[in-house]
Formats: sequence, C-alpha cells, structure tokens
Amino acid sequence: MVGYVGNINFERQGMLSGGIGNLLKKAISGEGSKLMKAEGTGKLYVADEGKKVRILYLNNEAVCVNGNDVLAHEQSIKSDITMLKSIAGVMSGGLFQVKLSGTGHIAITTHGEPLTLMITPDAPVFTDPNATVAWSGNLSPELKTNVSFKSLIGRGSGEEFQMKFSGNGWVLIQPYEEVYRIEK
Repeated sequence: MVGYVGNINFERQGMLSGGIGNLLKKAISGEGSKLMKAEGTGKLYVADEGKKVRILYLNNEAVCVNGNDVLAHEQSIKSDITMLKSIAGVMSGGLFQVKLSGTGHIAITTHGEPLTLMITPDAPVFTDPNATVAWSGNLSPELKTNVSFKSLIGRGSGEEFQMKFSGNGWVLIQPYEEVYRIEK
C-alpha cells in the first residue's frame, strides 16, 4: 500500500489463509507470503518498486502469474499456488506459480510496458522464461531448448531455453529479463 482515501483497515494474511494445503505449498515454494488483506470503503493505491501495474478483470476465468508479479486481487478471486509440469517453470522464476481464478479484479506488475501475445492452435508462441509474466489459465507451457556445443561450454547466447505456448489464449511478456533470487 502506498496510500488510500476512505476507511480501510489492513491485516496481514495468516499462515493458514487458503487452508493447510496452501500452507505447505507456501512453505515449499516461498510464494504467496507477502499478501495483505485490506477491508473497508474507499480507494486503495498499491505499488511495487516502481513497476507498471496492470489491472485485469476475470469473468469466471483463470490466469497463471509468476508469484513475484501478483500485486493484489479482490476477495472473490481464488488464489492457488500451482506447480508447472516442466522445467519451463524453473526458468520462469520457479516451479511454483500463482493461479488466480473466479470473477473479479486482479493487479499484476511488470517491468516496463507489457506486450500481450495471442495464441492460436496454428500459431504457437515462444517466450523467454525470464520475461514471461502471465498467461491464460487453460494453457500449459512446455520447455523448448536450442542447446548447442557453444552453450555447453559457456559461450551461448542465453536464449537456449524458451517457453512454448500452444492452444487458444494469450501470454503477457515484459521488456525485461528478471533475475530471480532466493530470499532467506
């Protein structure tokens, strides 16, 4: 929270918010530990280290977001920590992502102005895992590799791994390649 107008009260989300299953996922993944509950009437202003904030409205839909890019969501939105089924998850910030589903507003963050790429069955999309922010909840990204001899001896371009999205949906990328660090 960077500011508010009105009558709003704040409460840190408890360790058991989301149930015992999410508690175990939070302990393993480190995701979802910074959420704060805000209740009341008024306008709430949120930010994250100068990153761009994008507001999305879900209408009985789901979206997968890298955990460090989830800023806020309405109480009507269900939040679940999910595990990606491939090494692509490790490349995009970890095996664990946050799946937001239901009806209501969510706020996600990006470094710079994001770009939305549409995906159709005849036109899969490939993204840099470190620039990938969010995607349609119905999509399951796969890992694509372009490993060469140069990359094996440390002289690769850094673009040897990509996430491949197939089907119908969208993926949101940012003009920035995040370097993820493990917090103690």
